[in-house]
Amino acid sequence: MVMKEELNILVQAQYPLIYLVTSEEERAEQAIATIAQIKPQRKVFIWTVTHGIVEYGQPRNVTQHNTVSPEAAIEWVVRQREPGLFIFKDLHPFIDSPATTRWLRDAIASFKGTQKAIILMSPLQQVPIELEKEVVVIDFALPDLAELNQVLSQQLETSRTRKITTETREKLLKAALGLTRDEAEKVYRKAQVTSGKLTESEVEIVLSEKKQLIRRNGILDYIEEDETLDSVGGLEELKRWLRQRSNAFTERAREYGLPQPKGMLILGVPGCGKSMIAKTTARLWGLPLLRLDMGRVYDGSMVGRSEANLRNALKTAESISPVLLFIDELDKAFGGSGGSSDSDGGTSSRIFGSFLTWMQEKTSPVFVMATANRVERLPGEFLRKGRFDEIFFVDLPNNEERQDIFKIHLSKRRREIDRFDIEQLAKVSDGFSGAEIEQAVIAAMYEAFAQDREFTQLDIIASIKSTLPLSKTMTEQVSALRDWARQRARPAASSVAEYQRMEF
Repeated sequence: MVMKEELNILVQAQYPLIYLVTSEEERAEQAIATIAQIKPQRKVFIWTVTHGIVEYGQPRNVTQHNTVSPEAAIEWVVRQREPGLFIFKDLHPFIDSPATTRWLRDAIASFKGTQKAIILMSPLQQVPIELEKEVVVIDFALPDLAELNQVLSQQLETSRTRKITTETREKLLKAALGLTRDEAEKVYRKAQVTSGKLTESEVEIVLSEKKQLIRRNGILDYIEEDETLDSVGGLEELKRWLRQRSNAFTERAREYGLPQPKGMLILGVPGCGKSMIAKTTARLWGLPLLRLDMGRVYDGSMVGRSEANLRNALKTAESISPVLLFIDELDKAFGGSGGSSDSDGGTSSRIFGSFLTWMQEKTSPVFVMATANRVERLPGEFLRKGRFDEIFFVDLPNNEERQDIFKIHLSKRRREIDRFDIEQLAKVSDGFSGAEIEQAVIAAMYEAFAQDREFTQLDIIASIKSTLPLSKTMTEQVSALRDWARQRARPAASSVAEYQRMEF
């Protein structure tokens, strides 16, 4: 509704050029047609490269005077004297043409004092520099709960389930958040075909299809994690912080006056549980977990495509909020953004700027959980106060934490672990990360399996002694990270013990 009101205001204020970013053409056309009925009334015309200009509501085979080419179509629009809204679909492949750009600028100049406007409609935002000062770009938002309720009601009318409980309706609607109107219709039909009716039991069908649709975009992954926060050894200070905020997105928290959490950045030595913490937090908070793959965001096939990928991914995350947005190894994703103009035409810098702006201005309950290993590669803008709620540092586990980690990994693989001397294993594995401890246990199991026997304490010790941990191979990097974190980050483990280790 907010987006439709904004579009209506722009039209009534006689903005000559509006860029509507959307893949939902039919839904956007209906919204524009509704706005056109508001006085002063305007006719609506639609241009496509296949049919030229056709009046809205008329058969698509009726073409206006050889207007298939963009230049001829814009020239035709300029000549019209009556008020009108002229929708140009997918003009972005032609918009960089000097002739098309010039005709658009001529059209803008001729629209002054008229009730005419050109609306560029495309899923991809591409604006040439000549038009940047003239165009207004708005995103056509995905359907909200009210619009999805209309879709659901229409589907219920065609099914045998005419009435459902308020609770069931709410669950079916929330399950479809983040889908387009067309996708929601198809998902509800699938749920109905599967069981013959729409009830609460069909919510899982809607969610399952929704996960596939999210994965299909190639940028976001829907992650399901069976492990709990207790599966991570140590890091008690970080766990306490997360448990305190487990109800941060509830209405009760809003009524109490608490702001919505923005996100957190977890820095630390590789293999110490940063990614596992992010994954298990979603289960602790009872929220969906989406992973944003920054490597897939970058697309050099077309100018502006990378920025569009990021916008679409963030828009999808906002539409299904509250949600956790997980970005692994943030340092690799944005580490080179400062000097990217020569190597990629500035794409990385624009992506970085767009993401920072979104983090600063977002009001939707999207909690960004990011991890990083190389803090020196991160742009300073990420580390300033207010960007994240907290920056945690995860160090190598101490003796007590290594004991917890051994207990966790041994318990996963054997019911009885009393035959292992956990204290000795923890002592021998000094300097090992959690991931290296797990691999030591697995290597010991492979050794024993190959000899057709049960693995023992000695197998694990032998595996540990044959491994050179990362803390030894990258001593300088680990020391530099500790030095940086001592004054700039919050210890993820018990504060006193963590700082003692960092001092060491």
